[in-house]
Amino acid sequence: MATATETTETTHQPSGKVAFLTANEGIERVELVDPWQAVSDAGYEPVLLAPEGGEAQLFNHLDKADSHPVDLVVADAAIDDYVALVLPGGVANPDALRADDSAVAFVRDFVASGKPVAAICHAPWALVEAGVVDGRRIASWPSLQTDIRNAGGEWVDERVVTDGNLITSRNPDDIPAFNNALLEAISHGAAASGESAL
Repeated sequence: MATATETTETTHQPSGKVAFLTANEGIERVELVDPWQAVSDAGYEPVLLAPEGGEAQLFNHLDKADSHPVDLVVADAAIDDYVALVLPGGVANPDALRADDSAVAFVRDFVASGKPVAAICHAPWALVEAGVVDGRRIASWPSLQTDIRNAGGEWVDERVVTDGNLITSRNPDDIPAFNNALLEAISHGAAASGESAL
């Protein structure tokens, strides 16, 4: 009597962790919560990284909203553990991230890994600080255009821009297109996971 212990687990379901990197304060709520939900709904595990543990304070523009628990301090995070990086906006959030060496190094190294990096609204400030926008087409909140150009990037006023592994958008109205581009890039990245990007 043979017991058929058949493990029919040929799951073609997406898997992997997606890092969301924010400061501990000043995050535009919708730019964290909506992509987080999209990533989760697609079968990935969103993880919130920040310079300090505890909570990350979300905002609706300039008004305090709810807070979100930090899963891991960015200084302790390893790029190999994640399939993509998302940088939500909010004015104070990326400005604070630019002053954190561990956060800037994480962004720089993640872009260099070739995995998808998605930044929306004011978040490309972190890309500028990491020195990774030279020669790239970048969409952002309009007030960042001089910073992006000064860093060697080409600022564009488009809903979503994919340039290599960088995905950028202008504002919360662009979130649906931003989410779609992010999920498409993650699935392509998973398909080509054998390649080593420079």
